[in-house]
Formats: sequence, structure tokens, C-alpha cells
Amino acid sequence: MSAVGILRRPGVPAPGPVGRSVWRALLRRPAARVGLALAAVLAFAAVAGPLLAADPDLPDYTDQLAAPSAAHWLGTDQAGRDLLARTLAGAQASLGAALLVMALAGVIGLLVGTLAGAVGGLVDTVLTRATDVLLGLPSLVLTLAVVGVLGPGFWNLVLAMSATSWAGLARLARSVAQGSMQRPDVLAARMAGVGPVRRILGHVVPGVANQVVVAATLGLGEAVLALGGLSFLGLGAQPPTAEWGTMLSTGRETFAYAPWQLLGPGLGLVLSVAAATLISDALRDVTDPGGQS
Repeated sequence: MSAVGILRRPGVPAPGPVGRSVWRALLRRPAARVGLALAAVLAFAAVAGPLLAADPDLPDYTDQLAAPSAAHWLGTDQAGRDLLARTLAGAQASLGAALLVMALAGVIGLLVGTLAGAVGGLVDTVLTRATDVLLGLPSLVLTLAVVGVLGPGFWNLVLAMSATSWAGLARLARSVAQGSMQRPDVLAARMAGVGPVRRILGHVVPGVANQVVVAATLGLGEAVLALGGLSFLGLGAQPPTAEWGTMLSTGRETFAYAPWQLLGPGLGLVLSVAAATLISDALRDVTDPGGQS
């Protein structure tokens, strides 16, 4: 077979674990089905919930700290705002932010790692050393330092977490890219005269991206918890913004006599982490050749 003959043809998926076979393998696992069902419910709550519920920022000072009832299923907060509406709005903020953090970190890690692994030489040395330095620093401390420079705020926290979460993904991308450069289709493309940029984009990046997507999914639950925790400390979204961590921080002040304020955001965080954990564990099993049953 000639070198040109074994080049990846248009429409043929790049090598990698993410595809229809992986989805079929996931759906065969009960834990993954539960996780996907939870994720679907949370996605619906985040997208459609705010459209169906009351205004989450509308105060009613005549109905402050009302207990759960038919009028307010999760009760109201100190300003009389409906906690169900705020929980649904918080789902949009919290889950959207976690997805954005992992997406930005994944893109940065993919670019840095692929460039280092595919180009090699001085580029690889410089990028790898920078990645090692970042991995050597506690990510939480580094995030706090970035937020300290930028100032507290929801978007500042998202940027800080994105800027400090890509190093592990970059190391993975570098390793996969280095191995991909020795694959038969990549070597054949080189022999056929395909330029390095086209060779990397067409043959290396797709497979590396698949692995980065898997790894980013594994970190999604941690991102949800970290965002909620830092917002709880006052470093993320600021009141009266509806965000789960901020709502928990506000609700602790009245926990002794209005504990229902913690129910919505607390349950949202628990279900989000459970869904991410179930899906990521199953995804790791089906994409790890040594872990498949």
C-alpha cells in the first residue's frame, strides 16, 4: 500500500476513544445511565428553569424567610425572593461557569500540549518547563492569587480557574501528541509530502482532542465544587447574583431558624458532582483499555 493510500480520508474519524462505540459502552453501564439522566435534568433546569420560574431577583419584603409552601416550594430568602427560582438561576450560573472553565482550560491545554509534543526541541522544552512550574504550585493558592490581583467577581474567578487548570491537560496532550507523531498515518502523510501544519491539524489534533475531552470531563465535578467553594468565600459571584456558592454563604447567616435556604443550592451541588462523577468514572473505564470489562 502506498503512503498516500493509507492517509486518513475525509469522513474517516481521527484515532481516539470518543465516538459512537464509547457512547454505546457508556449506555450499557447503569451508573453512567444514572449520571446521564442527572445531567439531563440539571441541563433542563439550567436552560429552561429560569424561563419557567419567577424572577429570581424580585424581592418581597412582606414575605421574608417564608418556609417551603405551595406558593414557594423551597421557601424565600431574607429579601423574600423565591428560592426555587434562585436555585434554577444558580444552576445556569454555576454549571455554565464550570463548563466554561473546563472548556477554556481544555483549549489552552490542547494548544500548549500539542505544540510541545508535535514540534519538540526548544519549543517542547520551554512549554514543558512552564507546565511543570504551574503543576508544582498548589492550584487553589494560585487561583486565590490571581483572584487577588483581578479582584473578587464571578468572571474574574472563571478566568482565574481557567488560567490555573490547564497544566495537567497540557501534559496529557503532550504525551498523546508525541505518541501520535509515530503513528503510521502520520508517517505516511510525511512521506507523501503533507506539510507539518496540515499534518498536525489533520492527523494529530483530533486524537489529542479526544483524550483532552475525556480528561476535562473527569475534572468537571471538581470545577463545580471549586467554583461553589470560592464563591462561598466571597471570591466569586457577589450578592444578589443567584449562584449556588453565594446562596450557601448567604443562607448560613440564618441557618439556625431558616435552614431551607441551603436546600436548593446544596442539593444542586450534590447532584452536579454526583452526575459528573458517575459519568467521568464510566468514561474513564470505557476509554482505558485496561479498565474495560
